[in-house]
Amino acid sequence: VWIVDLTMRNQVSLRRPSALWRPCFGLRLKLDLLIFFLYIVNIVDCQLRYSIPEEMKKGSHIGNVGQDLGLDLQRLRKGRARILTGETPQYVELKTDKGILVVNERIDREQLCGDITPCSFSFEIILETPMELHRIIVEVLDVNDQSPVFPAKDINLEISEAAILGSKFSLINAEDSDVGINTLQNYVLTPSDHFILKQQTNTDGSRYAGMILQKTLDREQNEHMSLKLVAVDGGTPQRSGTVNIHITVLDNNDNAPVFNQSVYTATVIENASLGTRVVTLNATDADSVSNGIITYGFAQVKENIANTFVIDEKTGVLSVSGNIDFEKDKKFEVRVEARDQGGLTDTSKVIIEVFDINDNAPVINIMSFSNPVSEDSPQGTTIAIINVKDSDSERNGHLTCTIDAKLPFEILSSLTDYFSLVSDSSFDREISPEYNITITATDSGSPRQSSFLTLRLTLSDVNDNAPEFAQQSYDAIVAENNSPGLSIFTLSAKDSDWNQNARISYFLEDTRVGGTSISTYVSINSETGVLYSVRSFDYEQIKDFQFRVKAQDGGSPPLSSNVSVKILIQDQNDNAPQVLYPVKTGGSLVAEMVPRSADVGYLVTKVVAVDVDSGQNAWLSYKLQKATDRALFEVGLQNGEIRTIRQVTDKDAVKQRLTVIVEDNGQPSRSATVIVNVAVADSFPEVLSEFTDFTHDKEYNDNLTFYLVLALAVVSFLFITCLVVIISVKIYRWRQSRILYHSSLPVIPYYPPRYSDTLGTGTLQHVYNYEVCRTTDSRKSDCKVGNAGSQNVLIMDPSSTGTMQRMQIEKSILDEPDSPLEVSSTRWGCTCMFLFSLLDLFSTVPLKMRADSKLTEN
Repeated sequence: VWIVDLTMRNQVSLRRPSALWRPCFGLRLKLDLLIFFLYIVNIVDCQLRYSIPEEMKKGSHIGNVGQDLGLDLQRLRKGRARILTGETPQYVELKTDKGILVVNERIDREQLCGDITPCSFSFEIILETPMELHRIIVEVLDVNDQSPVFPAKDINLEISEAAILGSKFSLINAEDSDVGINTLQNYVLTPSDHFILKQQTNTDGSRYAGMILQKTLDREQNEHMSLKLVAVDGGTPQRSGTVNIHITVLDNNDNAPVFNQSVYTATVIENASLGTRVVTLNATDADSVSNGIITYGFAQVKENIANTFVIDEKTGVLSVSGNIDFEKDKKFEVRVEARDQGGLTDTSKVIIEVFDINDNAPVINIMSFSNPVSEDSPQGTTIAIINVKDSDSERNGHLTCTIDAKLPFEILSSLTDYFSLVSDSSFDREISPEYNITITATDSGSPRQSSFLTLRLTLSDVNDNAPEFAQQSYDAIVAENNSPGLSIFTLSAKDSDWNQNARISYFLEDTRVGGTSISTYVSINSETGVLYSVRSFDYEQIKDFQFRVKAQDGGSPPLSSNVSVKILIQDQNDNAPQVLYPVKTGGSLVAEMVPRSADVGYLVTKVVAVDVDSGQNAWLSYKLQKATDRALFEVGLQNGEIRTIRQVTDKDAVKQRLTVIVEDNGQPSRSATVIVNVAVADSFPEVLSEFTDFTHDKEYNDNLTFYLVLALAVVSFLFITCLVVIISVKIYRWRQSRILYHSSLPVIPYYPPRYSDTLGTGTLQHVYNYEVCRTTDSRKSDCKVGNAGSQNVLIMDPSSTGTMQRMQIEKSILDEPDSPLEVSSTRWGCTCMFLFSLLDLFSTVPLKMRADSKLTEN
């Protein structure tokens, strides 16, 4: 309110100059610029600081951010307030429904900061619509949760009994990860008859202890001694650590080594190569021989120092043995020790400072990115908030952020290490639907280090383009007699917009064709734009019609455009020629009369025909298809006139029948035929009698053809029936013979066919059976002619040699009383018997051969 009031007053003073306000003019100008800057960037820079102890439980309350920032809960929810943490662990959580910060996970101060004090971490809270950015710093207070710890459980010392009183012996120091009062505060040595404990403080506040000899040692009385060194911190409750000191008493080393400097200082560059010399230690000992030999080493060394540096124990050269990272350790402090052979030592301090080099490239993190962005977004719209960090220090960590100058965007700096990507011109999605924005972050080191990050920004569409047809009008041709539902033509319109705004629907505008709505003629698919016929078109009724189609997109509000469509009906050869003359009558015959005295070229009659089709489909031609006398008449190809082509003679028949075919020129062509009856006569009674006989003859020929076909069908049926009966009987007899042949009886039967005697009267009253038995010896073969109705069977007797007994079987097993082949006295029976006997003769030849083979084997 004060700023606004001051601004208003100065505006008044500008209208009325006064000496009273002139000293405030500069202040007013700065305040105006500040207000203008905050209005353009629309980001509030506010910083809060909280202090919490370490090791708090998850969900513990830290502070009320909403109240401290002056933001109500509705603003936090609508602004989608959230925490930007980058790559650091998210130790805290923002409860937007309550506007408070709570602990999200366990915080260990020693793990977070180590020896650095005070210990804190920071994060940013971002709100959108409008965009705000606030920085929160949380300081983590130490609690006494760590006890002092010695790096070893035992300390082994070798001390000469000649050690003078007041000799100093260094001890290892305890480490306490806590800070402040909770860290190591005091050492206690027990028992302390021969030694007293002397404590000192380093420049960094850490304490270390040493023993001073206060009573002469006597190796003969006590060669070994055991002490305990207790390290105690200052916390509540108090914590401590203990190490055992084992002392071995040696003889006659009464001079301790002495360093030439109490403090050594050195520098080393980051990422120095292995083996790089840092500093050379130098100590002297007044003793001689073995007691004057000095070895160098670390008196107390941390793990990170032991992995980074090494001391040559003979030369005292301290060199690099591991990787040095300025971002991790900016300075090293280490205590070194010089020890002689008698166990006397002296210590010194080495301070090593690390020089930073530009070995880290900037790291780009996207804190917020609005994608997609509407193409009608105003100039100055914030697209993204970017955080850029560089682990290097001073100039090596000074960053600049740039993008391609051709793009319609610019980078603005907001808070430290934060940049805003905003638009500096309007967008058009139809020209550039998306942008690939490459952000380049560069530090100021030598050589410079750069990082790149590409953002793909998509523009969301606005319905600002109407559908467009490729042509102003379209013509389509449809053949008549089409089937309803036929696809006629496909209309296609294009819309430069995208998605729903480019989804085009097609509609027929209400138009009337011949007093009827256009929807009764054609329809259109609203999705594909395909025109379909609703009815079958007839060229003879309608030859063309025209209508308009509207294309409308799916935007809000929708945009549309129109196009004119003209449908042309194409004629098809769908009508055959119609003969107008001569006229066809129901039953009477109409004949044209030609006198026998007619000359060549006499006009008999003229065939008149029409075709309702158009074009070449209606071009007619006339041809004479059949004629009683083709040499007498001809038909004009184009006019259909029937004329004589020779002189009529007395030999020409009175009745002349002409068949004329009329064809159109379509593809395929259609035709019609007409029969012209011509009478060659000089008088009407002669014509009447001739045409009456002609009618009766035709009826007679038709009846004769019917009876001939019927007779042929009856004869064919009888022939096929007889053939089936004969084949069935033959198959039956063959199966009976096969059954007997495969039987297991010792009898070998043979049944010859029955023959008829044709030497006498042509018929035979009895049937004779012939039985034949063949052996390998022709003299023993037998043949017998039996009486009618009996059969002779030859049976071989195994008990007699070379003889056969003959048995007469009164009735054959094949002869059945109901057999159709019994002897009959009728001529039909004899004839059938003769035919079947002939067939049986040819079929029994294989059977007879098999019987001979069996007999030979027996």
